[in-house]
Amino acid sequence: MSPPPTPTPADRLAETTGALGSPSPVPGMKVAYLVNQYPAVSHSFIRREIVALEARGVIVERFSIRPPPAALVDAADVAEHAKTRGILGAGPGGLLRVVLATALRDPRAWFGALRATLRLGARSDRGRLRHLVYLAEACLLLQWLRATGGVRHLHAHFGTNSAAVAMLTRMLGGPPYSFTVHGPEEFDHPVELSLPEKIERASAVIVVSSFGKSQIFRWIPHPEWHKVHVVRCGVDAAFLEAGPQEIADNRRLVCIGRLAEQKGQLLILDALAVLAGQGVPFEMVLAGDGAMRGLVEARIADLGLGTSVRITGWISNDTVRKELLGARVLVLPSFAEGLPVALMESLALGRPAISTYVAGIPELLENRVNGWLIPAGSVEALVGAMKEALETPAADLARMGRAGAAAVAKLHDAWRESARLLEIFVRSGAMD
Repeated sequence: MSPPPTPTPADRLAETTGALGSPSPVPGMKVAYLVNQYPAVSHSFIRREIVALEARGVIVERFSIRPPPAALVDAADVAEHAKTRGILGAGPGGLLRVVLATALRDPRAWFGALRATLRLGARSDRGRLRHLVYLAEACLLLQWLRATGGVRHLHAHFGTNSAAVAMLTRMLGGPPYSFTVHGPEEFDHPVELSLPEKIERASAVIVVSSFGKSQIFRWIPHPEWHKVHVVRCGVDAAFLEAGPQEIADNRRLVCIGRLAEQKGQLLILDALAVLAGQGVPFEMVLAGDGAMRGLVEARIADLGLGTSVRITGWISNDTVRKELLGARVLVLPSFAEGLPVALMESLALGRPAISTYVAGIPELLENRVNGWLIPAGSVEALVGAMKEALETPAADLARMGRAGAAAVAKLHDAWRESARLLEIFVRSGAMD
């Protein structure tokens, strides 16, 4: 696939006219992005979204509540860090001063935001004190947005604390806001996260799959359904442009993702132990890191899999690509998801995947068409799928891989999805 052409001003106007009936002033439009932690290894899809918007002439200001991880392994993330302002870097004293200044400047708006803060905190397991910190963060963000000048819309990723800060910023007098719900946390705790109130005050809500849209519909009244839009996460151009690659002639499987309970790595180890007991040869790469690493390493030792399983730790986007190309199939037996980017990247490179009937995964992965779909939590089903993947001829895997690459190109092109997002910003009234 060739890279997308550089858009002309006419292209930009045409793409955002849509149902509006008149062109939108896209070139020079300024928006702000707010993320709990940015940049981060697991948030590369946000970086791609921002870069695609900038390629369309949008000016994007980046804000992160928490600082990024100590060691950023991707050069693109290092570059993003230099463009991003960290709210908690202001320190307690700086936050307190801006809270007092905001209260004095507009006491009516400040007390309204304070009441909302206490209400959100009462519902949340994080409590009112933590939410008072969110209010302070909103006060600082508002000050920065005003100092920056010209920001006409604020978009947050995730319906958790970043959406709360965006909502409070709006109540204090900031720009209209929207936010992207990824799941599964928002789907598991909609009441505790005050998701209905955040949606009520938002100009638009973005979801990354049709499944996500259905989950949001459960928690808001029908008259607000029009606010919810599907904009799928985009795949890096390095994956899309490469197209399906030759299947590695080996016995290697790979899992890409945080070492976390919901990703199912412990289930993978249990299934591998069964395969080893059956005399089935294999290699397994667990590409990623996380809080569960010690537990995973202990389980590998207990099962005697040390010579067959390798953990990479955090790796760059280029290294993720190399690990996928070095394996024949991706294994991602998730218990809970939104729609994993690793699945999109694997299919884009022509690598079939084994995953579960969870959340938005079946919207991209078709059983025995571009991979294998199995029931979540079933060791038996995972053993069967991995054994079949290891024994399937490379030519058949290549056919499945081509089907997967076609599906990703159709659904997860970051350039095309950025046009959808931009039109949603306009249609929601954000640019009035």
